[in-house]
Amino acid sequence: MELFFYAVFGGLGAVVAVTELSKSNKDRINTSSAFNSFKNNYLIVYSLMMAGDWLQGPYVYYLYSTYGYGKGDIGQLFIAGFGSSMLFGTIVGSLADKQGRKRACVTYCITYILSCITKHSPHYKVLMLGRILGGIATSLLFSAFESWLVAEHFKRGFDQQWLSLTFSKAIFLGNGLVAILSGLFGNVLVDTLALGPVAPFDAASCFLAIGMAIILSSWSENFGDPSENKDLLTQFRGAAVAIASDEKIALLGAIQSLFEGSMYTFVFLWTPALSPNDEEIPHGFIFATFMLASMLGSSLASRLMARSSLRVESYMQIVFAVSSAALMLPILTTVCYSSIILFSFLPSILIKSHTILLYLVLVLEQFLVAPSGVKGGSISFSGCIQLLGFCAFESCVGIFWPSIMKMRSQYIPEEARSTIMNFFRIPLNIFVCVVLYNVDAFPITVMFGMCSIFLLVACILQRRLMVISDKPKTEDWQLKDRDAESEPLNL
Repeated sequence: MELFFYAVFGGLGAVVAVTELSKSNKDRINTSSAFNSFKNNYLIVYSLMMAGDWLQGPYVYYLYSTYGYGKGDIGQLFIAGFGSSMLFGTIVGSLADKQGRKRACVTYCITYILSCITKHSPHYKVLMLGRILGGIATSLLFSAFESWLVAEHFKRGFDQQWLSLTFSKAIFLGNGLVAILSGLFGNVLVDTLALGPVAPFDAASCFLAIGMAIILSSWSENFGDPSENKDLLTQFRGAAVAIASDEKIALLGAIQSLFEGSMYTFVFLWTPALSPNDEEIPHGFIFATFMLASMLGSSLASRLMARSSLRVESYMQIVFAVSSAALMLPILTTVCYSSIILFSFLPSILIKSHTILLYLVLVLEQFLVAPSGVKGGSISFSGCIQLLGFCAFESCVGIFWPSIMKMRSQYIPEEARSTIMNFFRIPLNIFVCVVLYNVDAFPITVMFGMCSIFLLVACILQRRLMVISDKPKTEDWQLKDRDAESEPLNL
């Protein structure tokens, strides 16, 4: 089955190359040289930021285990990271609207560099501090940079459609190509050069420092609501009013939480799904394959968003439906295998005249799942089927990121963009913490079924968003917020 991994990777690579090289004028957006310079500057910075993030990912768990910590202690460290992102990250990320998005991006670099430095210590409290800093940095990564880009894009007078080009290229590079190169570079540092599991974190600090230097030297500052008389609590209240008063914003937040919650759960589940009996699978190579599938999705997204006649709200329904079906495959293969086992135990009199069918059953039983008592070996046939489904899901992820970014730029008010975006991450972080805490409490099929249902609900909500998207944006949330501010003065 090892040839299968190379075939999938090569096939995806060929499709990505053909998709990119075969773009016609209809699939491209004509832009100005000023915009191209602006876009390339952002893509360089974003790629460096993502390199700093991707270099760490594959080695966090491994580093903790080399320090002698068990699964329970490591689980608490991961929960602390997501909890920090939910609590402290929401506060720090929301300050970007008031204190400045450029300043928030620089804060991300400093915070993540400090988090990387803590990885040199084997002490649990120091590592816990690093996870808390990492959680704060994650919130800034997924809110401050996008908020700065959207505000700066419109401040410079660029066409709104051009924004989708920056989004799709950022995901193609940052979540695709950079992720693959970071994985290979980390492997060289740890295995080839034998520099130890801390080396990728040191390399990440270098990339973050380079990106911070570019930000400080070439980015201008922009704000959401710079009014000095609005404190953080009032800012939170205004964001909550915006979400409650505009159904489009509320739907967008729910869709994002459902999809990203399923995506992060998938990160924890794909390894046991592909190797239920400890089959030998190339984890790094499979990760690179997933990133290649994500690149394919972002390439398709750039084609879709380049067509002004095709609405994001429309095609995203199909994306959510396909992703829901893809995560159903582990359940279907398990049910199929169980049915085969049940059929094989029927009284022989019922199958005596069905010799060929019985032979087919035995063959399928051999290919679908290895017997539970057999450990190791290569990936099963059902594992191969699931891998193809997981690649389809990752392609949907590649389409999701630039598409959700474009919808956020359309529906979220500029005055509270970072605050609302961090509000969206609160249910996501709660969900991931609950999953991490109970990851061993439920069968893997139940977890995949839950994710599939969430994605189906996202599809339904996306349908509703498309129906109401033509309604004018609600602007009275600011008036309600001001009334709420002035109300105590009238007492």
